[in-house]
Amino acid sequence: MGIFLNSRIPFDSYKAAASEKYFVDKSVLLTELLPALGTSQRFFCITRPRRFGKSVMANMVGAFFEKSVDASELFGKLKIASSESNIKLSKAGCKNYREYLNQFDILYIDFSEIPENCASYQTYINRILQGLKKDLADHFPECAIDQTEALWDILSILYQQKGQRFIFVMDEWDAVFHMEFITESDKKSYLRFLKSLLKDRIYAELVYMTGILPIAKYSDGSELNMFVEYHMASSERFSQYFGFTNSEVDELYRIYQQTAEPKRITRQDLRTWYDGYHTASGEHLYNPRSIVCALTDNQLRNYWTSSGAYDSVFAYIKDNAAEIQHDLPLLFAGESISSDINEYAATSMQLETKDEIYSAMVVYGLLTYEDGFVSIPNKELTDSFASMMKKEKSLGYIHNLANISRKMLSATLAGRTQEMCDILKFAHDTESPIFSYNSEIELSAIVNLVYLSARDSYRVEREDKAGEGYVDFIFYPERKHADAIILELKIDSTPEDAIQQIKDKKYALRFQGKLGEAPKYTGKILAVGISYHRKTKEHFCKTEILRSTAQA
Repeated sequence: MGIFLNSRIPFDSYKAAASEKYFVDKSVLLTELLPALGTSQRFFCITRPRRFGKSVMANMVGAFFEKSVDASELFGKLKIASSESNIKLSKAGCKNYREYLNQFDILYIDFSEIPENCASYQTYINRILQGLKKDLADHFPECAIDQTEALWDILSILYQQKGQRFIFVMDEWDAVFHMEFITESDKKSYLRFLKSLLKDRIYAELVYMTGILPIAKYSDGSELNMFVEYHMASSERFSQYFGFTNSEVDELYRIYQQTAEPKRITRQDLRTWYDGYHTASGEHLYNPRSIVCALTDNQLRNYWTSSGAYDSVFAYIKDNAAEIQHDLPLLFAGESISSDINEYAATSMQLETKDEIYSAMVVYGLLTYEDGFVSIPNKELTDSFASMMKKEKSLGYIHNLANISRKMLSATLAGRTQEMCDILKFAHDTESPIFSYNSEIELSAIVNLVYLSARDSYRVEREDKAGEGYVDFIFYPERKHADAIILELKIDSTPEDAIQQIKDKKYALRFQGKLGEAPKYTGKILAVGISYHRKTKEHFCKTEILRSTAQA
């Protein structure tokens, strides 16, 4: 065993993952790889956002193939050992999965790992080159390997002398492009390294590579064209193996219900917080890391922890804030924006057009894409957008409106309707074209923005099913004794009509607990009506206490 050659780290890492309570078995992925061994279609590059299980799957592939550890007990319990999987392999002309298990020499490279105190590309790549050469020399002493030779020459000599072939498992292939010390010249050198190591190399039995960024935006079209790339938004193949599907989350939630005490999370909570991504075939996907963390911690919160600028919403918007800021209220309100993301953008420094920016945000998981439209996928990311809008002054009126939202909530709870109208007039008097209020969608987007700070103490739901219809907004308080808010919007009507609709449609039933249970909320229910007259350009607001939530 070496650092790179037949390392036991992939096995130990995957075994640890498979032993977790909220583990999802994706081992059927192997049935896609086994038929490709030794064929011209043996080069796979699978790109997904961070936290979508790429490293877990890379560890699984390494653990399955590499010969230094006996993984029969581990994989014998997984779906790859099922009769369905072996029927699939048989139809593809393959043997039983056991014929391939732990039968190959694996070169496993995690490109996100760097040497201590690394400050240059040469230091970074030398760790990989020297480590691989040493591993090969130690493993094949009879071949008298000259470690001054090029790595690809050493591998070619091993193939010539022994017929030796390797499976390459390469995780985070694009990590180097995120490192601050990497120059444009370094990026070209790195691509030449990959080309020299892999392109047209018969010693490569199979190459399985993962990352966030597609190869196409770095390669000149011929350097790494042996890879077939699989993106989440555009490629149906492999889509079920990354991210959690509805049925998989159902099963994890069943485990949660059986083991968690007290039960603080509902199945709908998981949809609201972590669903919203889509495969090319239209299937819903959940962020797997966040699902596992939420169920393990028994707590709903934002697990989208940033590891750098590439996880930051503002890193993409900042270079075109003037154009994109007009979309932000609509995106934040849950609307979808038309966008052409066929051309994926590679790095934030190269983004210019709105479509390029949205493309990069889809690649990194900050937006989701479906049928030609981008949107914010879920509450977890909505909260990230909210934090950005309150923080970044360069967003102009968006930032200003976000930071008067505390006044709007305070005025609403106190029934200061004239102050509410003044704040809405301030929003309307900004220069954004969205404030034309041609429809309730635009009014809804702005109301959503001027109540942004309410999200610090409320779970805000838009178009929520309540009573006998769908209410525009419901504010569910985080504290049991706080007041709940039901908000309805009207164009060219009156706030009184809005409040009457709240009453007629019995929206307050949304706060009624199950029969025999204590009410979840004990504060008042506040009905809020907001209207806008297109002719007079005036806003009108009204609040009314319906009753206590205990009486709902």
